[in-house]
Formats: sequence, structure tokens, C-alpha cells
Amino acid sequence: MFDVFVVGGGINGCGIARDAAGRGLSVCLAEKDDLGGKTSSGSTKLIHGGLRYLEHYEFNLVRKALIERERLWSLAPHIIYPLRFVLPHHEGLRPSWLLRLGLFIYDHLGGRKALPKSRKISLASDQAGAPLKSDYKIGFEYSDCWVDDARLVILNAQDAAGKGAKVLPRHEVISVRGENGVWLIETLDRDSKKHLFQARVLVNAAGPWVSNLTDSVIDSAISRSMRLIRGSHIVVPKLYAHDRCYLLQNSDGRIVFVIPYEEKFSLIGTTDQEHQESLNQVIISNDEAQYLCASVNDYFHSSISLEDILWSYSAVRPLFDDGNADTKSITRDYRITSETDGTGAPLISVLGGKITTYRKLAENVLTEVNQALGVKNEGWTGSSPLPGGSFDFLRFDNEVEQLQQEYPFLSHSHAHRLMRLYGSLSREILGNAMTYGELGRFFGGNLYENEVRYLMEREWAMSVEDILWRRTKEGLNLSDSEARTLSDFLKETVGVH
Repeated sequence: MFDVFVVGGGINGCGIARDAAGRGLSVCLAEKDDLGGKTSSGSTKLIHGGLRYLEHYEFNLVRKALIERERLWSLAPHIIYPLRFVLPHHEGLRPSWLLRLGLFIYDHLGGRKALPKSRKISLASDQAGAPLKSDYKIGFEYSDCWVDDARLVILNAQDAAGKGAKVLPRHEVISVRGENGVWLIETLDRDSKKHLFQARVLVNAAGPWVSNLTDSVIDSAISRSMRLIRGSHIVVPKLYAHDRCYLLQNSDGRIVFVIPYEEKFSLIGTTDQEHQESLNQVIISNDEAQYLCASVNDYFHSSISLEDILWSYSAVRPLFDDGNADTKSITRDYRITSETDGTGAPLISVLGGKITTYRKLAENVLTEVNQALGVKNEGWTGSSPLPGGSFDFLRFDNEVEQLQQEYPFLSHSHAHRLMRLYGSLSREILGNAMTYGELGRFFGGNLYENEVRYLMEREWAMSVEDILWRRTKEGLNLSDSEARTLSDFLKETVGVH
């Protein structure tokens, strides 16, 4: 019998499982696919307050997110780091005074301390203006943070498991029913074996699938409270040399980010498209790809087309329906509902949310869990680093240097990549190796057998996609034949591909 059973292995589900396990509760989490395999690995990969939400008077959401921004950076300084964003002023769209006012509020609303404040820049003289068309004379620069979203999910799951939680990826929940105030949950694993669990509280954090579960369990209004919005991104060859990002305003009121990505690329996104299709396959539409290219082409000297797209990804965001007809205006805040079935078994459901506020969402869910269980325990995640992140968030470069001193054979780029993915846990991958040859089979890019085995044994990775596109982004660097070699290795090792 578990205290809490969490359905959904995205960032919210894994964050809730971690928080609950750290409070001494017995926890089981089931995810039908890979952890973070859907929405939580398909974001714009930003820890941010959401500058554009100020336009919709979402001051509480922005403040909550801005408070979390520096806190999360301090708790996971390996996978989260600061970025500077350039917002070119577009004549005929938002006036200069409005942008300056919005950034002043953004600077002061959430207690910014370590991040530099915003400033006005001349695009004619500043390096940030070089890639832009000469129409853009002035701009504004401000701070936010980057996050490796898929790794944020994994680190939360790792910490949850380390604190005693049972984490079950590739376990689809096929039935739940209440019996005498207790939940009976049945799952189906990847080998088509059924498993039965009991839990005192059921937490539905299934993201876009949240209403699928509640509709099958309770006559609930949740499905009528959800809007499914698809966000798509494209990756193209690097558009410029410097390390700053751009926030581009479009005439339809939406914004598009352009972000340096994995050293050699630029990430462009996102779209806001109502998703009416199946949730089983979420892919970018031709219109969305054209929209993102057109946005870049309005601002940059160098134009891009569909032929320049090296990779794309899409995800469906389960947003709480606040009545706004316009998708860009729908709130990104979350709602938590608590109810019981006919036998008195407590069900807590999570609707909406954004990656930046996942930790706070988990705390709010645990308040409901405690009430349902009749227990008292204290929140703890606001001061406890995620695995691999126990170092000063301003000393990342020193950590890379230290890793190179301990493993002199590592190139700087390889040491940097390992620290960005695993932080201090990099040493568990490298072990006692003194040469590259001692890291095992080489698969291409910077990927060696030691890392692949670590990902399988410690991070639940089972497929080529898990390894190349979620745990790492080495899929951008491996050739098709190298990816096939990795696939053959996985088949030999665990019988999967």
C-alpha cells in the first residue's frame, strides 16, 4: 500500500513524486512512455517569468515564476544557466515606452538578485544588431535562464527514487477504481504484464491525458476545463556568432524566441496552435514551420526556409481553459483540484502549469495530499539541490576546469558537455578512466559506452531516442550509420532499439 500513486512522468509528476518521497511518504509513479517523453521535453527550454504574460495582467504568475527562476538556478546550476535576451523594437508594434515599462516591472517583480538587470541598447553599435536588418535601430536586453527540460525531469525522478519512490516508466495505467476509500491501480508494462497497486491518494499529473483518466474514474468536469495547445520548434544551423538570444515580436501579437543551441545550431520557437489531432503523434505542421521561418526572415539578414530545418519537435501543452478564445492569451498558470470518488478515495488532479513553476506546483499538491492523508510535514525542495548540482551556481566554469584536471584526457568541449548534463555526477560516468579508450565503445559525437550504460542503469533509458534526443542531444551530432550502431548495441545489451 502506497501513500501516494502519481500518474504521469513529466516534470509535474516527477516533481510531485520527489517532494512526497522527501517528506517520508511512500510513493509510486507510473508513466506510460519514457520519463519526460512528451510535453516536458518539448518546451522552449526556458526558466523564465514570461515577459509577455504581463500584457495579459498575469502579475501573480509572473511573480511566482520570477521568484522560482533564481532559486532553480541555484538548485540545478549544471542544467540551468543565465541567458541574455535582445528584444528589437519593431516600429508599429508595441511602443518603446511600453517595452521599457514591462522590463522595469520584470526586473523588480520577483526579487532578482544574481541576474543582471535590463537595459536599452543601440542595435547600430551593439554586436547584437549585426545579424538584424537595418530597420531595427534600438533594442532592449534582459535576463532569463535556460534549462535542459528533459534532464530536469530525469533529475527529479532520480532524486525521488533515491528517497525511496518506486519509479515505473513504460507502465501504462489501464484501470483505476476506488474500493473502501483506497485506490486499486492496474498498470501494463512494456512486456504486456499487468501489475496491481494500492494507494491511499491518487495524483493525476498526466498532462494532456489528464482528462482521459478522470473521465474513466469520476464524472468530472476536468475535460471541459482543458485546452490542448501545440507548441512547435525548429532547429537550424547557427544564425549568428554571439551567445545572446532574441525575442521577436510578430504582427499577430505573438512572440518567437531565437536561442543559441548545442554550440552549432539555433533553436526557434514556439507556436500556439489548437491541437485537435491525436495525442499519440504530435508533429509540426507545414504552416507552423513556415510561420517560424517567416518570423526570423522579418528580422534577420540571413533568411531561412524549410530546407534549412535540421530537426523539429512539437508538444501539446495542457492549459487551463480560462475562457480566452485566443490561444496566446490563455493562462499558463496551473489549477489543482481535489475530489473523491463514490467510495471516498481521494483524487488530486493537476491542470496546466509551466516548467518554471513545477516545484511550487508540487508543494501545492503536497498540501492537498497532506490534508487527504491527515498528516503534517514540511516542504524541503526549495533548498535542496538536484542530483549533480551541489556546487555554487556562479562557479560552473570552475567545475569544468576541475573535471579536466581530474581527467586530463578530456577535451574542454567534452568536459563542458558532461558537466552541463550531469554536473558532479559526471565522475560516476568517467569512473577510473585515464584515456578515451577506457570509456568503452565510441558511438560518435562525444558519446561513449560508459555514458550509454550509465543512462540505461541510472536514468531508465531504453531506446536510441531516449539517449540521443532526451538524455543527451547527441542526435544532432551522430550520423545515421552511427545511430544504427548505437541501436545494434542496445539490442545486444537489453533487447530494445
